[in-house]
Amino acid sequence: MGHVIVVDLGFGDAGKGTVVDHLCSSPAGAASPAGAVVRFNGGAQAAHNVVAADGRHHTFAQFGSGTFTPGVRTHLSRFMLVDPLALAAEAGHLRELGVPDALDRLTVDEDALLTTPYHRAANRARESARGAARHGSCGMGIGETASYALGHDDAPRAGDCLAPARLRRRLAAVRDWYRAAFPRGEAVPDVEACADAFTAFAERVAIVGGEHLHGLLRAGDVVFEGAQGVLLDEWHGFHPYTTWSTTTFANAETLLAEAGETAYRLGVLRTYATRHGPGPFVTEDPALTADLPDPHNGTGRWQGAFRVGHLDAVALRYALDVAGGADGLAVTHLDVAGARPDLRACLAYEMDGGRVERLPAGPPDLDRQAALTRRLLKARPVYAPLGRPVETIEELLGTPVVLRSHGPASRDKSPGRPGLPIDLAASRVQDLDQRRGSPGGGPCVSASAPSRPSRRSPRPSRS
Repeated sequence: MGHVIVVDLGFGDAGKGTVVDHLCSSPAGAASPAGAVVRFNGGAQAAHNVVAADGRHHTFAQFGSGTFTPGVRTHLSRFMLVDPLALAAEAGHLRELGVPDALDRLTVDEDALLTTPYHRAANRARESARGAARHGSCGMGIGETASYALGHDDAPRAGDCLAPARLRRRLAAVRDWYRAAFPRGEAVPDVEACADAFTAFAERVAIVGGEHLHGLLRAGDVVFEGAQGVLLDEWHGFHPYTTWSTTTFANAETLLAEAGETAYRLGVLRTYATRHGPGPFVTEDPALTADLPDPHNGTGRWQGAFRVGHLDAVALRYALDVAGGADGLAVTHLDVAGARPDLRACLAYEMDGGRVERLPAGPPDLDRQAALTRRLLKARPVYAPLGRPVETIEELLGTPVVLRSHGPASRDKSPGRPGLPIDLAASRVQDLDQRRGSPGGGPCVSASAPSRPSRRSPRPSRS
């Protein structure tokens, strides 16, 4: 199979979890084609739903979505924002589902930032203060964790859990920052209680150096599982309705390059569009929202409503442009498309007095992205019937569909175009450099997908 990077090309919720589960699945008694799942962005706010063949369901947040398959490990890379308390709760739910060893199969990079109860409380206080202008935060403290680290070199990291005295100092600093910024904010645990929980986490989970991932990559095939979606990217999403995370292939490719490895770039999309929370959504259709409720996504206290619309080729082209292209696509919810002949595809936008088929992409510039957001809020879709969804998607996006999904379980997956499967029997993808130079593949780094600044680079305020 080879190493694979799985990235959502929309606003999230396209089915990354079910795709990763499939890539890691194996017949009973057989070894998994993937030895590990590596998480490379986001944190506990991820919600990747997986339904096993026997009906068990779990929403994967920090554990890799291949965890239902025995032996598949999870590695949380340095680009993750790790919430030890949420991890413990997730491990507990997996244990109830018959997966008792999830923590035994988990490793955490020592440089990964820690999300604490103080970050979470600050996130909720800041989002509540926005009132009707909320950004659609998940309320899990991800943005506050990233923002705090940009301004504080002593931000707590996973490796600090191995040094209790240093951990307490750093937790106290975060607590004091929270209390000063939000004197009327919600009550939070005292530092001693938080430190005790975090040191217990370090005693239970292997905290490792960066070289550990190199060993995983040498030992066998690895699936890199992204979180959120490209259209929510911190630099290329529609500001301010974005996440504080790089949601493209970039972080995964950085980790791979450090080990001298490459991977197949797999973009995931639905046959129709969805968005959880506020922000531009050109193809939103209230009738589809009413007719296509998602069993695992509903209105959330912090995110807001789950919204549904038609396939948006303009937004998907933009996602491919800013992500540097994809080698292949995984298309989910084909069963829905088969039952809904009224689904449409947006070919272009009526915007700024003209017809726009491609949105501008460029280097990180939040002011430019905010201006694009304002334009998108006024845009109107130009539709055509969806027709045969796989063929329509390949034609509109110029990228082959290599995996088709007709349901939530691995058994509902099938290869796409013959000769280009990302499937259990697929051999390691050859000549990736040649493919990425083809019209559908796109280069790893192009003029439309500039290298991303360091996460420690100064950035404009998102407040």
